[in-house]
Amino acid sequence: MDAPSHEGEAFVEVDWRSRTLTGGSYTRCSFDVAALAELTTRDCRFDACTFVNADLSGSRHVGSGFLNCRFDGANLATATFDGCKLTGSDLSSARLFGLTVLAGDWSYTNLRLTDLRGLDLRDLRLTGADLTEADLGGTDLRGVDLSEATVRKARFDDADLTGATLGAIDLAEASFRGARLDLAGAVALAEAHGAVVAVAG
Repeated sequence: MDAPSHEGEAFVEVDWRSRTLTGGSYTRCSFDVAALAELTTRDCRFDACTFVNADLSGSRHVGSGFLNCRFDGANLATATFDGCKLTGSDLSSARLFGLTVLAGDWSYTNLRLTDLRGLDLRDLRLTGADLTEADLGGTDLRGVDLSEATVRKARFDDADLTGATLGAIDLAEASFRGARLDLAGAVALAEAHGAVVAVAG
């Protein structure tokens, strides 16, 4: 049987707690105020959908895509995103406590003002993401691609940025107190603060 395809449908206040969705496609659908706690999605695709004030706590998503979606006021506490794509989605006012992210592509996401402290975001792609004033204190960012991200007034204190890609970023207004950096990252940070780094050779 073909996976279900939905376009422009309203699933407002739907109760799908603990359900499993596999291979479905949802375009411009509304899941506002939906009860989606413990929901599992596998290889689903959500395009330009809204999850305003939805409860996705404890949900698990494997290989699913949430493209250009809005999560205004959504509860994503203890949710898991395993190899998922969230390109262009807005999570700036979502609750992200205890979030588990296993790689994936979160390029151009809006994460302004979010609390990402202590999360494990290893190998996540955050190209072009907006992390303005986000708190990533103590976050594991090893191997993360932050190319072209906006990090104005973001806090990376005590974060591990070993192997992170920091190309084309203005690091000058972000805080890196106690952060762990490899040589390339340390050079990028020093240059952002006006230092001239001499390369021996």
